[in-house]
Amino acid sequence: MHHSRQPIGLWSAVAMGIGAMVGAGIFALLGEASAISGSAVYISFVAGGVIALLSGYSLGRLGARYPSSGGIVEYLSQAFGTGYFTGTMSVILYLAAVVSLSLIARAFGNYAATFFPRHEHVPLVQNGFAVGIVVFFVLVNLRGPGDVAIWERLTVAIKFLVLCGLAIAGIANLKPALLSPDNYPPVRDIFFSLAITFFAYEGFRVITNTAEDMPDPARTLPRAMLIAVLLVMLLYVAVAFAVFGNLPTERVIAAKDAALAEAALPVFGHIGYTVVAVTALIATASAINANLYAVTNVSYQLAKDGELPAIYGRPIGHSREGLVISGLLVLILTLLFDLSQIAATGSILILSIHTVTHLGHLKLINETGASRLLIWTAIVLSACALLLALNYVLGRDEGVLIILVGFILLAMLSELVLHVLTGKRLVKRISPR
Repeated sequence: MHHSRQPIGLWSAVAMGIGAMVGAGIFALLGEASAISGSAVYISFVAGGVIALLSGYSLGRLGARYPSSGGIVEYLSQAFGTGYFTGTMSVILYLAAVVSLSLIARAFGNYAATFFPRHEHVPLVQNGFAVGIVVFFVLVNLRGPGDVAIWERLTVAIKFLVLCGLAIAGIANLKPALLSPDNYPPVRDIFFSLAITFFAYEGFRVITNTAEDMPDPARTLPRAMLIAVLLVMLLYVAVAFAVFGNLPTERVIAAKDAALAEAALPVFGHIGYTVVAVTALIATASAINANLYAVTNVSYQLAKDGELPAIYGRPIGHSREGLVISGLLVLILTLLFDLSQIAATGSILILSIHTVTHLGHLKLINETGASRLLIWTAIVLSACALLLALNYVLGRDEGVLIILVGFILLAMLSELVLHVLTGKRLVKRISPR
């Protein structure tokens, strides 16, 4: 999907990364994460941010050396050749992106439902809004990447300002007793919540998919990655302080999906609640927009490489048919699973992809000029977070394990069928210098 005019510069890329991260992450998952780590959730956000920064460094160096709209798919091909293993990992990445989108759509539906009186039709209202927003942005994305970037800059500015306002006012009014370490859960639980908080960062990979629409990816891409992750990490930690400094943990957990709006109540009253809920709608909407753009580029690259059926790469409007197919898959997942299941599944899939990609980076390190120490640190931390997430899920929700195994089997099977049909062999990717 190469374009002669390149609409995505440094701040557009940063805006897309922030747009993809500050979506469901902080708005929907704060309640889920606090159910595990209580008022110490900010520690979990710091840990998740450090892992995201190291991953961003690794992916940024890979993106600078191999700029491609396929992002991680291209890096896996460079490291492992375009064979069965790369194909399976690429399909898992695609499924993880679809899972991420369904989480954001569900978060949008949950916040939209807070504007309606509480009654027995709440699930119907939530699902209706979740479906509507996905359909709307599939149509927006059919108009091409220029519109995506403009919309992203606008919505990112709005949600960033509102969240900064909430964070500053919340911190100014916080009650230190509520943040006392005496109330923290066991250290083990704080790190278990990484299974959910890391997912609040995973949108940064979207920046790798903008490489072909960038004037100077070698310079712009790594910088955009690190700026976006750092800004979001600071914002998340500030927001966590503001929320838990004003609300007892039980209230945050009770508010669950609308935890951030609930946190605005003691500081700003009902107007604040409404403003944050509206911002949550804008934020989750912009995250859907950014992620649909990325998933279309990924599925197009996979179709070109023969890892997904050719239909994904066929043009439709100013985009590809993969956009429409992905939109349908998102709708199915949104209606089938709940928030914490989607978040845990997505985290585990993304962490496993990152770990494998960083391992592959070691094979390419002479090409990328990256620091071996930093890449190894990224591998170790991603693997540790993955094991913690798996450990947590095994103890709490076996349904997630079934979903995970199902996804992995689906990826392996689809690759096997495609390889049999197309008679593909392992090919080592030669990149242009």
